[in-house]
Amino acid sequence: MTTSLTYIRQLEKMEHAPGFVAALDQSGGSTPKALKLYGVPESWYVKGEKSMYDHVHMMRERIITSQEFRGDRILAAILFEDTVRREIEGMPSAKYLWEKKGIVPILKIDQGLEDEHKGVQLMKPLTKLDDLLALAKENDIFGTKARSFIKEANEEGIKANVQQQFNVAKNVCAAGLVPIIEPEVDIKSPQKEEAENILKNVLLDNLNNLKPNERVMLKLTLPTTANLYKDVIAHPNVLRVVALSGGYSRADANALLAQNENIVASFSRALTEGLKVDDSPEFFDSKLDDSIGSIYYASVEKF
Repeated sequence: MTTSLTYIRQLEKMEHAPGFVAALDQSGGSTPKALKLYGVPESWYVKGEKSMYDHVHMMRERIITSQEFRGDRILAAILFEDTVRREIEGMPSAKYLWEKKGIVPILKIDQGLEDEHKGVQLMKPLTKLDDLLALAKENDIFGTKARSFIKEANEEGIKANVQQQFNVAKNVCAAGLVPIIEPEVDIKSPQKEEAENILKNVLLDNLNNLKPNERVMLKLTLPTTANLYKDVIAHPNVLRVVALSGGYSRADANALLAQNENIVASFSRALTEGLKVDDSPEFFDSKLDDSIGSIYYASVEKF
């Protein structure tokens, strides 16, 4: 498999550059909430229909084209399939990110969650995986992201959750892309700390079974114990570890992130917190600048 110059440059940025990952990948299930927070009422669109995706694309386009959304502070942006199939300022969205902004594009590939079993929610079958990997390759997309969920400190459930993630990750690696593995731990779980300790050990076991050329990223809930994942971060198969905001406010997420060395943000709600559809261009950019600046410093400077 040949390695393109674009991939080499993207890899260099993801491995060595300062910054954080913007999560702009709200899918069908989470889009109505994201639009509500942005100030778009449900009366403006039909849930699950093109009108809903039109509105969320306008929100994403406004963020991505802002002068404050720049590659000197943002490493990468995670996109939903619908966004990748659309254009920004006349260019395919992923190519716009990389060629105009210097921001590495990443594609969300999971198709939602199964019902809870043994304290976890596995991913639903990834029936579109081959098509999405082909879409990623066509658009010079660097990697993928897949999310599963952990609610309890059930070792059997957590092992099954992580094993499923690594099975998918191996397919992504075989396609020449870098997977982001996201086994999110519920921040509201009364067993959060215990679940995280189990997760750390299960992650290390699975990382040890990867081939040297199978490199992955991990997207993890900010741990109750600071620097819990230091051995995971140091593993030779791990390109980066990023943190999700998981429902924390931006201020709280930043404070927790700053306590964890060598982990950078991959925030969604915390990134767009406070942005409104009726903001003037100047006010919108100012608020986005404040958000990006604070997340960058929590990621890089660890203030």
